[in-house]
Amino acid sequence: MRSWENRADCAVVDEPLYAHYLKHTGLDHPGKDEVIAAGETDWRRVIDALVEGPVPGGRAVYYQKHMTHHLLPHIDDGWFAKVTHAFLVRDPREVLISYLKSRPDAEVTADDLGVPQQQRIHARVRTLIGADPVVIDSGEFLKDPAGQLRAWCAALGLEFSERMLRWPAGPRDTDGVWSPYWYDAVLKSTGFEPWRERDHRVPDQHRGIIDECLPLYEALFAKRLRT
Repeated sequence: MRSWENRADCAVVDEPLYAHYLKHTGLDHPGKDEVIAAGETDWRRVIDALVEGPVPGGRAVYYQKHMTHHLLPHIDDGWFAKVTHAFLVRDPREVLISYLKSRPDAEVTADDLGVPQQQRIHARVRTLIGADPVVIDSGEFLKDPAGQLRAWCAALGLEFSERMLRWPAGPRDTDGVWSPYWYDAVLKSTGFEPWRERDHRVPDQHRGIIDECLPLYEALFAKRLRT
């Protein structure tokens, strides 16, 4: 999101369905009440604004950051055909370890990591558009951000901008109100962190989640954007 927002022609929106997700599920996430109070809890209004409403600032490109688990089953997915998709995938072992840092005592499920939903949404989008949407693997991306971004922009018919590689540190007005709980590294960043080997050791009690998610991730990884 930081990368795209740093383009002169791009507006961004940060997880616009998060308030609806928390209101509907009742899950106790950090800053839950703040998120619900600050956001729109009617998913229909959210989608109308994303698809039919004006792009903030009249920009030519509108980058909409979504979390797959926010796209609950009752939300009509017909709007998927009206936007262009890119799926950011990450090894579920890394996702789990990161998730537990913010919610160490949580009863974690596979759906909390978003991987099963990501696989289902990818299949649905493929059906709607008749082609494979872009899939970007976070590990592969960090090995070559410039190459990945160039390939991504080319797939979208957009000109790559060097501004996508560096940005000022600090908070943005476009950050969700949940940023103090989840965005510590993002707020300090001025670019993409160098790739490094990650710790893939997960607690034994979560092994079943990884066994469920890893094959789904690997199937999407096989479709990843290559440079």
